[in-house]
Amino acid sequence: MRRALLLFAVLATFSCGKEREDLVPRREGRPAEAPITGARDKALEYIFDESILPEVHIGVASSEWNRLLASFDADINTDEYVYCTATYIKDRDTTVVPFSGLRLRGNSSRRRPEGSFGESHNSSNPSWHHAHFTVNFHKYMKDSKHKVHGMEKLMLKWFKDDPLYVREIYCFDLFRRYGVWTALNDVHCRVFLKIDNEKEAYFGVYQMMEPVDDHYLERRKQIFRMFGGHENGYLWKCRWASSLQSTDDKNFDNNTDTKNHPYTLKTRNDEFPAAREMLKDFIEKVNMRSDEEFWDWIERACDVKLLLRTIAVTVAVGSWDDYWNNHNNWYLYFDRLDNDYKFYYIPFDFDYTLGTSGDTYFQKDAAIKDPLHWGTSAYPLIYRIIQKAEWRDYYVACLKELCDPEKDYLDYHHSIARIESWHRKISPYIMNDTGEDCEIRDEPASFGTTPWYRLLDTDPLVNFFRVKARVINNL
Repeated sequence: MRRALLLFAVLATFSCGKEREDLVPRREGRPAEAPITGARDKALEYIFDESILPEVHIGVASSEWNRLLASFDADINTDEYVYCTATYIKDRDTTVVPFSGLRLRGNSSRRRPEGSFGESHNSSNPSWHHAHFTVNFHKYMKDSKHKVHGMEKLMLKWFKDDPLYVREIYCFDLFRRYGVWTALNDVHCRVFLKIDNEKEAYFGVYQMMEPVDDHYLERRKQIFRMFGGHENGYLWKCRWASSLQSTDDKNFDNNTDTKNHPYTLKTRNDEFPAAREMLKDFIEKVNMRSDEEFWDWIERACDVKLLLRTIAVTVAVGSWDDYWNNHNNWYLYFDRLDNDYKFYYIPFDFDYTLGTSGDTYFQKDAAIKDPLHWGTSAYPLIYRIIQKAEWRDYYVACLKELCDPEKDYLDYHHSIARIESWHRKISPYIMNDTGEDCEIRDEPASFGTTPWYRLLDTDPLVNFFRVKARVINNL
């Protein structure tokens, strides 16, 4: 069955990737030029240092922990914070931040971190569960002491549906390698939880992530200003159904409740009506302009090369739960407060990748899906851009460059080496007190439609990287 399915993987590409601001015609064999980078600062360099496996220790009073559990029971999507003491340990450097905030996070992956519905903390025999957390050092005390080396907040994500413990880590690393400066920073870490003065529980190896918020924008302010905008614009979180088709008011939310609206404003919330009108204007321009008018506008309103590099990485890693295929999991930023804005597509959420495929209307195997028809024309942004031959060629060229065996991107030799280096760092620490996810296995998620794919097996019929490269190189 594997072989029969993989026979359909005959598609196409041409070669390129990261060039300067103006689109430069490429000659065969000419290397791509590096794009703008520099989205790092001292805080990011320190916190997201891959040479170290840091520790995050969370101390919570039982009354606060029970409040967190009760809040989850009342509303699974709760964003309520409770008080905690957060300790960040990197090598021999320890930073303790009292009066920090702790909350649960995630969308469809939210879980109760202890016990069953209605139960309070069990001090004698706790039943721990992996769950996603946000630790906000700055939640209650707004001073410089309530930060960790300049960082105000960290997301802690367990490796749900990824028994290999690397999928999202790999994807964001690839974005950064490929010069997509809008990609967030992340690294493996170890997470511990202590209730009152009880024995500390070890929750295992987690992914520690930079949140996409106003501080994310601040850390990239020099780049936004380089393009004439600023870091104090409108940031939207785009969830499922964010297809850029409808301007119905019911789709837009001002971060005021816990329902998952397609578009939720995350900054300048006191200006919600103006922000909503700007996003409506954007949606109308994406949909209603003629091809020539659309291309003229889009080339002024965004860095099209950056956008296509972003989408090329998304497609290359098989991220089907994205904007173009499943209208989900991205952020949209407008860098000005009027209609002379530039917009930025910020990639987000890459656990369903690298051989984990889902059964959607548009695909059932993300490794062999045609990159030129990744999603649908009904989700117009990317589809309309690549109807212009110049941009379609650039997009295909980016895909081919990502698969170039001479470059340290998606090539399977380079990819396996990176994955094995991460495993050497984390494998001694996988066993944990939840009793969950206690081994590393080279498999995709159990719910997926393509259980045969592997990342470390070099068989050309099952190695995701090799299958994807074959598809792209036949474009």
